[in-house]
Amino acid sequence: MSTHHLDPATSLTGHRVHRSRVRLADGRDLFYFDDTEPWVSGAVRDGEDTRDLPPLGPSARMRRDPLTGEWVPLASHRMNRTHLPPREACPLCPTQPGGHPSEVPAADYDVVVFENRFPSLNPRDPGPDSLVDGEGLWPERAAAGRCEVVCFTSDHESTFAELPVARVRTVVEAWADRTAELSRLPHVRSVFCFENRGREIGVTLTHPHGQVYAYPYVPPRSAQHVARAAEHHAATGRDLLGDVLAAERRSARRVVLSGEHWTAFVPAAARWPVEVHLVPHRHVLDLSGLGGAERDELAVLYRRLLRLLDGFFVDDDGGPITLPYIAGWFAAPFGPEREGDPATLPRLHLQVFSVLRAAGKLKYLAGSESGQGAWVSDTTPERIADRLAEVAGQDGYA
Repeated sequence: MSTHHLDPATSLTGHRVHRSRVRLADGRDLFYFDDTEPWVSGAVRDGEDTRDLPPLGPSARMRRDPLTGEWVPLASHRMNRTHLPPREACPLCPTQPGGHPSEVPAADYDVVVFENRFPSLNPRDPGPDSLVDGEGLWPERAAAGRCEVVCFTSDHESTFAELPVARVRTVVEAWADRTAELSRLPHVRSVFCFENRGREIGVTLTHPHGQVYAYPYVPPRSAQHVARAAEHHAATGRDLLGDVLAAERRSARRVVLSGEHWTAFVPAAARWPVEVHLVPHRHVLDLSGLGGAERDELAVLYRRLLRLLDGFFVDDDGGPITLPYIAGWFAAPFGPEREGDPATLPRLHLQVFSVLRAAGKLKYLAGSESGQGAWVSDTTPERIADRLAEVAGQDGYA
């Protein structure tokens, strides 16, 4: 086991997090991020992964679409991944003595991160580049990135919004740590921390968790951000998202939450029935670049934002509906782009959105959205912001 303390000086509140590393039975990495005693003081964790697991296979492959230039990983082994297991067989819960062995070989944990057993991207044994059918139109190479699972809590019945602020702060530390470490892997160009919540999103494990993808390419949406940020800087000398943030704050029409270091707003051209962006006031390229005060406030505001979102829709009895959502951290790419002027790169920010357009009704991506990527919104950003303001003003909201 390897172990170290994350620097408590990164937090103005002195929040301490201790990271320790173990190996799972098939050689995958697992990291404990502890904020409670005795682990935060460095006590050695007990528990060993005793499962008889086959070693991970070689990297998945990916092929480039000649029509779009996009890389498409081919991860056929994921067809057999764990799907909606019973509560007692949850692979993300702690392993209990005499119970079903899980991915976490400990009786309890605070926050834990481990390599996905069924990864879309795998850095092992990458193999040579090749051409499909020998045709230059279809280059193929190893999808030599990395996929990790982030368990936010050992409590199977909890949600991110229900975590105490101190635990959210630990998750922020885990995100920042994994961003920094994964960005140093060979071939990694982009790191994306995200959470999928709800069966409507396609979640197959209900335990509260998220993921981190370290891509060996810049994903299409991030590539768009890079191009637009560069164009805006060339034309104005300024940071694009910084200008968007300033304009949203001047208007205040769609601002949902605001603090000293962060502002959450419904974007003026929101696509989804529920959509909010959370943006730092400082030009920061990725989560590892956040300072202590920024991380502290993020833990408070992000938790508050998720609680707001859970009140957006109500059922027939007027009770809140737990919102299915995707929450993803967009960051600047790593690699050649970082060698230039950082002001030309896109600013770190969170985008959280839901596919729910009304209680019990989903927004389906039909011909225009799925076929052409040409979005048609079912509402207006102002209506989204008004509803969130209404929720914030209700008794009992905190």
